[in-house]
Amino acid sequence: MLTAIGLLPLALLGAWSIHNASEYQQREQKRLMLDLARALSSAADAELDSAVAILTGLGRAPELQDGDLRAFHEVARALVRTQPEWLGVILTDQAGKPLLRTMTEFGVPPAPIADPDSLREALTTRQPVVGRIARGQRGQPAFPVRVPVITASGKLYILTAVIRPDRMVRLLDRQQALGGAVTAIRDSSQAVVARSRNQDGSVGGPPSDSLIELMAQHGAEGVGSARTTEGRDMVTAYTTLSHFNWLAVVGRPAEQLTAASMQGLGMYGAGIAVSLLVAMALASLLAARLVDTIRALQQNAAALGSGAALTPSPSSITEVEQISRALALADAQRNTREHERKLLLDSLNQALTSHQAALADARQAGRAKDEFLAVLGHELRNPLSPIVTSLDLLDLRNDTASRRERGVMRRQVNHLRRLVDDLLDVSRIISGKLQIDVRPLNLADVVRHAVAAVADQPVSSSLPQSVWVQGDDSRLTQVMNNLLSNAARFGSTATHVTLTADAAEGIARLVVSDDGIGMNTELLARVFEPFQQAPQSLARRTGGLGLGLAIVRKIVELHGGQVTASSAGLGEGSRFEVVLPLAAAPEAVAPGGTDAAQAALHVLLVDDNVDAANAGAELLTLMGHTVRTAHSGAAALAAVREHMPQVAILDIGLPDMDGYALAGAIRAEAGGRAVRLVALTGYGQKEDVERAYAASFDLHLTKPASLEDLQLATATV
Repeated sequence: MLTAIGLLPLALLGAWSIHNASEYQQREQKRLMLDLARALSSAADAELDSAVAILTGLGRAPELQDGDLRAFHEVARALVRTQPEWLGVILTDQAGKPLLRTMTEFGVPPAPIADPDSLREALTTRQPVVGRIARGQRGQPAFPVRVPVITASGKLYILTAVIRPDRMVRLLDRQQALGGAVTAIRDSSQAVVARSRNQDGSVGGPPSDSLIELMAQHGAEGVGSARTTEGRDMVTAYTTLSHFNWLAVVGRPAEQLTAASMQGLGMYGAGIAVSLLVAMALASLLAARLVDTIRALQQNAAALGSGAALTPSPSSITEVEQISRALALADAQRNTREHERKLLLDSLNQALTSHQAALADARQAGRAKDEFLAVLGHELRNPLSPIVTSLDLLDLRNDTASRRERGVMRRQVNHLRRLVDDLLDVSRIISGKLQIDVRPLNLADVVRHAVAAVADQPVSSSLPQSVWVQGDDSRLTQVMNNLLSNAARFGSTATHVTLTADAAEGIARLVVSDDGIGMNTELLARVFEPFQQAPQSLARRTGGLGLGLAIVRKIVELHGGQVTASSAGLGEGSRFEVVLPLAAAPEAVAPGGTDAAQAALHVLLVDDNVDAANAGAELLTLMGHTVRTAHSGAAALAAVREHMPQVAILDIGLPDMDGYALAGAIRAEAGGRAVRLVALTGYGQKEDVERAYAASFDLHLTKPASLEDLQLATATV
């Protein structure tokens, strides 16, 4: 009875604590549901903003600006094919009259406008509008995204994208919904656009009466009880704070919020009962344990003399407890040093564990960064490939009418390519993976060629016939290009390049000076750091990432040299000086014979990017080769079995198998016959090149491939 009375206050206190914890847990669950609804609303806004941005870009199409609606119809159709969820694009004039629909041929009388209210709103406000979801003539649900477009001549059009709700359904699938939760996205009329359950049966449906009542009670957002259209009671969180007035709803079965607290109370009650039984059993054994306690005191006294560990012998009898404390105090003095030593060892082990965990996290972060930059380089190079190939085709056709435009396009494509290369180079610099291949090199020739390659920049030079250094030709060319590009970006109208050799000091001195905007003292102190640029308010001809000079410094340091920058101040121009060690000139080597004319070959070009494959095939055809294309590994193998090519140019990232596996399959089909395999991919880091050669490729090329690259790929050996 005494044991039960002693446990009663603790039991009551524990039950009260569990009740409070249960209420707190339910409040946190509701807050979490509201946060999830807000996140869902923000994600839906992001998807709609993406559609608005695509339509805004389409509105800038030259065909629409010039009023050529037939040509614009084809442009819009091409865009729709790139958006799987889009049913089509509709163009209406400022009176709301439909002008064209990509769902039908140009000139076919358009069907009546669905959701005219949103069209009138877009015409009135001249702001992007997202309309209500509705089913079309074929019964397929969709909602319109409307964007006003004003042409250069002042005409007002409304561009409308008709979008299936599949995009929002996938958005719901990506959300980390709570167990058993039902999520939904509703349009401005509160009709269902996407729902995590029964999508087909609920799309376009109105909200339940209980949800309408809940929204009337709480306003713009809130949490409360509501019933689903299937009749199930839910705890529901919603928000209407979307800037398109859409509604995001998250519901969770009410019984799930109370189940955890009931389970906790049950477990606590069982624990109290078990504790009571155990305490009563222990009390009944107390008398027998008194004798054991006295025997333990005798054993501890003997152990203290021998240096063995003491056995604790607690007792409620005052005299026995005093003897135990005296023995424990004597033992404590003996154990103090060992205890301190144990604490020190534990602290050291903990520090080592933390250090190893930090190193593992750092290595993982480095691998994630390298993988991201590799994918970024691949994805940026892929669309550049058909552009460069198309420019090469235009150059081969020598259309004088487009010569100026081709020059502009090639300069901008080269600029984008340099940005990608700079990003990858600075990653290698940070990770210590940037390497150079040095050999005897005439630095004067490198500088001379770099200056000659600058066609749109006034550059003068003062160069000797030869200045020999130990260097990497491509990397030192990159140094020159970055310095000249830096001068051009920051307003130079008279760039001068000087190269001298100081035999007494054993150095070559390269100076690039300009009359651009100059630099202040603060910028000079950090000009060679990555991502550092002059203030954006100063005049610049082209953009950049602020990586060029950081790459210059690292390349020069790898060559055993140094680079410095100086300026008299803002508006006084800048001066960059590169110093490299001189080297002895190599012995002259007799020139080899000239290469024979390139023979016509049978070429297989494999690329899942249809534009890149078609453009590359056309360029190879103009070079005199017979070309077949394939857009998957299976199609490529079928073409090989039909006719074995002499050269196979393979993309690595194919939809059904990677290029490495395809290369091995082609080698097996060849059965020893000669076939030249060329890897053409957006992955261009050192490990990607090594993997290509390990997979039996004869050559590795990085996208975008130029005319010279294709000539190298089809060169006879």
